[in-house]
Amino acid sequence: MAKASLAELAWVQFDRIIADATQSGHTDPWVDGAYHFDRNVLEKLLGVARGVVGKDTQAGMLSKALDAWLAYELRRAGFDHESVWPRATWPRVVPRAISALIEGFETKNGASAKEIAPVKARLFSDNRPSGLVKADANVLGKMYEKQVDVVLTDAMTGPEILISTKRMDGSIGNNAANRIEESYGDAKNLRGRHPLASLGFVFGFGAPAVREKPGPAIRMLDLLNKLSDEDDAYDAVALLLIDYDPDLPALDVPDELHRAARDMDYMDAAVAAQIDHAPKITVKTELIEQEFSLIVPVELHIGTALKTLIDHVLRVTPVAYHSEARVRRDALALPGATTEEDDVTDAFELPDSTDDEG
Repeated sequence: MAKASLAELAWVQFDRIIADATQSGHTDPWVDGAYHFDRNVLEKLLGVARGVVGKDTQAGMLSKALDAWLAYELRRAGFDHESVWPRATWPRVVPRAISALIEGFETKNGASAKEIAPVKARLFSDNRPSGLVKADANVLGKMYEKQVDVVLTDAMTGPEILISTKRMDGSIGNNAANRIEESYGDAKNLRGRHPLASLGFVFGFGAPAVREKPGPAIRMLDLLNKLSDEDDAYDAVALLLIDYDPDLPALDVPDELHRAARDMDYMDAAVAAQIDHAPKITVKTELIEQEFSLIVPVELHIGTALKTLIDHVLRVTPVAYHSEARVRRDALALPGATTEEDDVTDAFELPDSTDDEG
């Protein structure tokens, strides 16, 4: 059997971590109006990514771990699971209308798993119609098309949340200005075509690099703090300090894990075992002054950023949209409603326009 790619090895473990975390549904992130992110899931995702790439932190898997985690957080916040990309299962980018079509076959038409399997196989196979599903989300901005790492979108609303992620593990002094310049241009490009969208930027700093050269890190912190200063740039920017042993090699990959990674529906004990042996990652949202000579302002905390992004999108959309997210954030007690999506949506339902006369 062909060996799995690094991306396949990482995603099969990402999916298992998120599936385990949501066995009883997504936990509510809101406590007294503050957004409490799931640090445990984030550190696990980054750990398995580090186990896949070893010392090669430029392989991109740690950034994919951030993407998977941010999408998980948007689902925790109560947004429609199929409207958040990357999805919690492969394929990662599927138009909501396609997901609704499949759901309709399965629920309203009572199609069995055996009957719907050929439809899914055709839609999600390597021979699927061009452009139907994708590995990454591309969004047209004012000037050019941009790959966006985490997206909330629907055919009716268009892009509503657009989050870009970046990581840096070395050469802070040489690359900091370039990263900020790219991100600034991307924000202007996306804002030009999507003025109501909630734009976010999450930056992951490798702690070993910060320890080695704190001076450039302080300048980078200042640049990040300025990224959300303008009305036509980002609504929220966050910094995560990712601490790890830079000398740990990649973990050995057993054949069972390659098989599991090649078949995304196949969950084997090898996946759980690989996760258990993943390197230890610690994520800090506040840099300790004594250790790193700088402190992250509250505006750059990830909980603050997620709250800002969610508040913005709920503020600019009608109350009938994102009802579950509103209930979770505001702890609403609606008569006869629960936190189940269907019940909550019914409670917020607006009158059907076909009932109006004149």
